[in-house]
Amino acid sequence: MAPTLEVRGLATHFFTKAGVLKAVDDVSFSIDQGKVLGLVGESGSGKSVTGFSILGLVDPPGRVVAGDIIFKGRNLTGLPEQEWRKIRGRDIAMIFQDPMMTLNPVLRIDTQMTETVLAHEKVSEKAALARAREVLVQVGIPSPDERLKAYPHQFSGGMRQRVAIAIALLHSPALIIADEPTTALDVTIQGQILYEVQKLCRDTGTSLIWITHDLSVVAGLADEICVMYAGRIVERGAVDQVLDEPLHPYTRGLIGSVPSRNVRGQPLTQIPGMTPSLLNLPPGCAFRTRCPRADAACMVEPAITSPKPGREVRCFHPHLVDVVA
Repeated sequence: MAPTLEVRGLATHFFTKAGVLKAVDDVSFSIDQGKVLGLVGESGSGKSVTGFSILGLVDPPGRVVAGDIIFKGRNLTGLPEQEWRKIRGRDIAMIFQDPMMTLNPVLRIDTQMTETVLAHEKVSEKAALARAREVLVQVGIPSPDERLKAYPHQFSGGMRQRVAIAIALLHSPALIIADEPTTALDVTIQGQILYEVQKLCRDTGTSLIWITHDLSVVAGLADEICVMYAGRIVERGAVDQVLDEPLHPYTRGLIGSVPSRNVRGQPLTQIPGMTPSLLNLPPGCAFRTRCPRADAACMVEPAITSPKPGREVRCFHPHLVDVVA
């Protein structure tokens, strides 16, 4: 069976007065039906821009300059806006980190949700309202009939995020791109949302790209993980394999900085230095200035290799023997 989404050599650059910022550079991955892909990396690594690029939402001065985005056998790169409007929301939905990017502050929730349904389906307003109520219950919103008549400002931040997630679920899309949607939620609600999206993927075959910097969320949610650094994927593989046996020094550093992996009373493990500016990346491997294994070979940009079955890494000196304790 063909993958739901296949991204090949995606490059998204921003053409600024200071120079060309390569936010996403040569990114490739695929996601199968009903699977969850975790896109992980620190702030500024290009995760969110990758999500926006897939949905054709990159605004000037940014633009997709190379690569193919194949969704269910159809290449989406270069689609006119009119075609994009048919796809967004119905076939591919996005859950933003800030729910107010989804919600209109001057419209009631019932209006926003029914209009979303009616924009893509010829059903009665009553049926659209029933669908809206159904998904509000699905994401754990109490008193859904009352909430439908409310405005966004009458909700807490966490409740607004749940409404935004409900809107993304309205059409049971083939692909959902979730950009850190549970960051503002408390742990109980976060667990509920993660359970619901996993159930949705399992029951309907929806594919999910979960963009986050929280490795603990990805560990329990994703089937596969892609680790991004400075606009590129540096490691990819099954989530258990990558977290238990990281190959790239950056992945190893990320996992080592999780508090639960450190000895009580000892300082947290940290990656030295700062992420380089994407406007002025060092020659060769972008991570070499922070990497304990870097040598002269790293002055050349490493290609992606597969040192182990089902694993990909962009590094000259991957950790092939050591296992994270």
